[in-house]
Amino acid sequence: MTHAQPSESTIIKFRKLLGEGAVISDQELLAKYAHDETEDLEFFPAIVLIPENEKQISEILKICNTEKIPVTPRGAGTGLSGGALPIYGGVVLSTEKLNKIIEIDERNLQIKLEPGVITQVLQEAVIEKGLFYPPDPSSRGSCFIGGNVLENAGGPKAVKYGVTSDYVLNLEVVLPTGEIIWTGANVLKNSTGYNLTQLIVGSEGTLGIVTKIVLKLIPYPDKQLLMLAPFFSAEKACEAVSAIFRAGITPSGLEFMERDAIDWTLKFVDDLNLEIKDGIEAHLLIEVDGTDQDVLFKECEKITEVLEKFECDEILFAENSREQDELWRLRRLVAEAVKSNSIYKEEDTVVPRAELPALLKGVKEIGAKYGFKSVCYGHAGDGNLHVNIIKGEMDDDKWENELPKGIREIFELCVSLGGTLSGEHGIGLVQKDYMDITFNPVELKIQRDIKQLFDPENILNPGKIFP
Repeated sequence: MTHAQPSESTIIKFRKLLGEGAVISDQELLAKYAHDETEDLEFFPAIVLIPENEKQISEILKICNTEKIPVTPRGAGTGLSGGALPIYGGVVLSTEKLNKIIEIDERNLQIKLEPGVITQVLQEAVIEKGLFYPPDPSSRGSCFIGGNVLENAGGPKAVKYGVTSDYVLNLEVVLPTGEIIWTGANVLKNSTGYNLTQLIVGSEGTLGIVTKIVLKLIPYPDKQLLMLAPFFSAEKACEAVSAIFRAGITPSGLEFMERDAIDWTLKFVDDLNLEIKDGIEAHLLIEVDGTDQDVLFKECEKITEVLEKFECDEILFAENSREQDELWRLRRLVAEAVKSNSIYKEEDTVVPRAELPALLKGVKEIGAKYGFKSVCYGHAGDGNLHVNIIKGEMDDDKWENELPKGIREIFELCVSLGGTLSGEHGIGLVQKDYMDITFNPVELKIQRDIKQLFDPENILNPGKIFP
């Protein structure tokens, strides 16, 4: 299907609809919207539109649908799968002005808000009411809740509390043809028709543009304990993960970091201090939370007993909230540190948590076969391992032509272990050629048919998800 670019007359329509300042066409200003956080990819849109409400978005989509102009929805641009890249030019539709918290319903433990609200702003607003919204991706200080919904973001707290989809009750969505719908109801149980709400969650901006979100909240657990456990074997650290759960403990965070991940982060940030002994290969960052400090201390004691069976060295306990914040800051900065160190590709692999040791071992073997180094970290409690492939000394030809074969083998390994391609970053542009590994032709056709039903002219975020 051929995509058109907006004509001068169409741009005039947009200026009348939105006002001069909400239509960007200057090349320098467009550069901000030509990339997200995916590698070093860059695609320039023809124009950027910054609407203020769902009615303006509806009119934009009606025009683009009629004229077959591609529309790429964009939140904060923190994505890691190329989902916000306008690969066919056309329009980037930014939700940055839809940034209001509409209502915090303390009686029903719900919040209604627009997609441009920063996730951390949402979390802090509800904590003031004694409430909690747990999903917390590493970019929570800058990412938008709308992007979290459309990528089904997770983060460290997902191990105990679940991912974004577990909290979305209802969505207002503008369809590619311009109609405005609500997908469900503001209730905790809903067995009425197809579950359109959960279909939109994780759809990566290919089915509709979310303009309002209703999330459920839970009471805030005001006490946390945090420990950093070093291991002489990275595989043993992975083995310890499932053992913690088998011992009857569900941590509120359980993160894995290879030695290089921590070393690079400590070099990247001057004010983080952590001594790591020679021979330590990996760390687990383990948090428990709740409302009873004595219960949490007992859980930490039990976790310590488990870890001692897996070649664990002396465990560091965060003594206060400042030390807890520093350890979490260390973990949240790992991705940025790795990115600053080298050209890289990040794969968002996920397997059943007991298969983590096999996944890590296999990733290292595949790296040796194809000549690449990998730095691994991630949400071990969910079996979600971020594999950062480092270009290092690889020449350009091997990087472009041989590496994809190695990545395919990593994904084949994931699927053979009962896992899949992505745990929380989505498929977007960079992983779509691997979708055949996890879905057969019938399964892919069903998904393509859903896309066709919502978006018959294929204008909304085209070129994403499907090979």
